[in-house]
Amino acid sequence: MTTAPPEVAGSTGSPSAEAPHARRGLALALLAGAQLMIVLDATIVNIALPDMGKALDISETSLSWVMNAYMLTFGGLLLLGGRLGDLFGRRRLLALGLIVFTVASLLGGFAGNEAMLLASRALQGVGGAMVAPAVLSLVTTTFEEGPERNKAFGVYAAVSGMGSAVGLLMGGLLVEYLSWRWVMFVNVPIGIALVAALPLAIPDDAKTGEKAVWRGRLDIPGALTSTLGVTALVYGVIRAADKSWGDGLTIGSLALSAVLIAAFIVIELKVERPLMPMRLFRNRNRSASYVVMALAAGGMMGSFFFITLYMQLVAGYSPIRSGLAYLPLCAGVMVSAQFTSVMLPKIGPRVLLTVGPVLAAVGLFYYAMLDVDSGYVTGLLPAMIIFGLGMGLIFVAIMATAVAGIAPEDAGIGSAMLNVTQQVGGAVAIAVLTTIYSSAKDDKLRDEVAKLGGKAPDLHAIKAALTEGYTAGFMTAGILLAVAAVIAVAVLRVDKSELPAETTGGLH
Repeated sequence: MTTAPPEVAGSTGSPSAEAPHARRGLALALLAGAQLMIVLDATIVNIALPDMGKALDISETSLSWVMNAYMLTFGGLLLLGGRLGDLFGRRRLLALGLIVFTVASLLGGFAGNEAMLLASRALQGVGGAMVAPAVLSLVTTTFEEGPERNKAFGVYAAVSGMGSAVGLLMGGLLVEYLSWRWVMFVNVPIGIALVAALPLAIPDDAKTGEKAVWRGRLDIPGALTSTLGVTALVYGVIRAADKSWGDGLTIGSLALSAVLIAAFIVIELKVERPLMPMRLFRNRNRSASYVVMALAAGGMMGSFFFITLYMQLVAGYSPIRSGLAYLPLCAGVMVSAQFTSVMLPKIGPRVLLTVGPVLAAVGLFYYAMLDVDSGYVTGLLPAMIIFGLGMGLIFVAIMATAVAGIAPEDAGIGSAMLNVTQQVGGAVAIAVLTTIYSSAKDDKLRDEVAKLGGKAPDLHAIKAALTEGYTAGFMTAGILLAVAAVIAVAVLRVDKSELPAETTGGLH
């Protein structure tokens, strides 16, 4: 739902002398549009998953890759994107990222098979990893410190917060009245308009007086080993769902993942300018924040994936009805986020980061009680409201906790790591939850076939098997959030006085 801000590496914090007020208004509109396009893409595709699966003959297990391909490249390359902005210029990086994202969206809309769709989603993630850090850096360097920049950050935060809801509604409308392909095509005219307006809105990097503070070698080995390592892990877990844990390719993928992730850690310890400085993890509160974010993101993305499939494949909801059904969840997030912004400076983050995961876990356990005939008002609605309230508490408090007591030079990378853990944690969790879902569904289907005396399962038996799988996924996702609550209680020791003034103040 809400993402942590990407790294603003190398930002001097001074606005461009070439950006008059009139042009800054256009710049704010452009940057908000770019951020909205990136944020809503995670949820706009979610609504279209069932139609994508039917059109391209993608199994439900493999369908998780439509989400994971985007999250893995986006999260895995995000920190590298921030470094590229320092090296080549932020406007250039934003332009390149928008072009990559737009081309990828066009290719995805024309996808004729699973491989092309997944490749386009991965390429969208690459574009997103360039756009996200460039947008936040340009907000910082384009607007004067004080009310003007505060207003710009307010617009940025609002767009980031509402992007998920916009994506759900837009996805439902596009799939209902056009086709699933338009959840990809819709980015094309937006991307073209943003690229065309970029020279008018944002001065060229060479004319702004901005001087990047970093001119070193890119940590490309670190970016490749981390992204490929997590991808191999996700592939191995998902293949285990399709085949078995003893399958040769499953074992090989998991072993390759272990080697690549170990190599990444070694690289980060030795390289001069690491993508992920290991010193960030020396602080117990910061390390706990990243773990809580990964678990929370895993529970959230897993629930989104399964509840969309449940609503359309079991409950028979149309895409637009599915999008509308999510609105109470989005409202719960927004209400609790506002509550958290007020209470955080008064009571500190520990209580909020305990209550939030507990509420979210309760919502997921409520989902786990769904059956084939569950109604919206008594089945889905209470779970959505409770889950949304819990997630709103988590996301606002965790952002402040991650940068509490951090050195000024690490503030950007510290907050950027939250976005990385959110994306990667979500991808890994979806892989694990999909494996659990597949196993529970297959077991239930065998039971249903046995009840029918070996006959082919009827529609009710198929829906019962699907529901069994989804509820197993919800139960496991709830356990992830419960573990997050335990970590918050046992590890976090952040006092409200340690929270940075600009973090808490900016939340009111």
